[in-house]
Amino acid sequence: MTGPTTRIPAVLPRAPIFVGSGLTHVGRVRESNEDSILTDPSGVVWAIADGMGGYGHGDVASDIVTDCLSRLKDDALAGPELRIKLAEANAAVISQARSQRLDGMGATVVAMMIQNAIATIAWAGDCRAYLLRQGGLRLLTHDHTVVQDMVDQGLLDIRDRDDHPERHVVTRAVGAQSELEVDTVAVPLISGDRLMLCSDGLTTCLADQQIATILGENGNPEAVCTALMTKALELGAPDNVSVIAVFAREG
Repeated sequence: MTGPTTRIPAVLPRAPIFVGSGLTHVGRVRESNEDSILTDPSGVVWAIADGMGGYGHGDVASDIVTDCLSRLKDDALAGPELRIKLAEANAAVISQARSQRLDGMGATVVAMMIQNAIATIAWAGDCRAYLLRQGGLRLLTHDHTVVQDMVDQGLLDIRDRDDHPERHVVTRAVGAQSELEVDTVAVPLISGDRLMLCSDGLTTCLADQQIATILGENGNPEAVCTALMTKALELGAPDNVSVIAVFAREG
């Protein structure tokens, strides 16, 4: 007769914790900053809204977007609730534009909720989200622009996308249509991951390889944001520039 067997349970890795920082700047050419950013000390909700420049009151539109997103509850079901809040922002921007008799008032947006080590990202327009993992940079979003549509249809080489004269013409934006179409993606995260959200003012100046280098070299989110912003300004920053960096650290 054998003695009792004691089973020792495996020690599961602790879920990462998330810390981040954000910066926004008027740039070198614009007279006002129409971007708005949302940062969250609790590490859950992050967003950048880029007011549609040249259309009037883009700063109002972007503020409406981040204000709506700031009312997300930490335990909300991420995908559906992000869509709901962006739909509310869409209606509010349209209402504001009508009350002030403004044409074309709107904003592009990228928003992220992190729950249970999963990042759910929602976007409309050409604000972007990136993931740096083990040195490799991955673009998590897909631009809603005329030029990206040309790339998707095989009419333009992707290498020529960022130099095309119509690269800033967006096909989706908050406030542009009565019904806002939003894309979402969910990404499981591990310790060591680094996420970045940005307006197109950053990607106009910096190529993906430059973003990957700066995102990987700096030791904390504040330093990453400062380095990215400094580089964009050094390169002329013809538009407003906004960036958010979020790091997944061991719990």
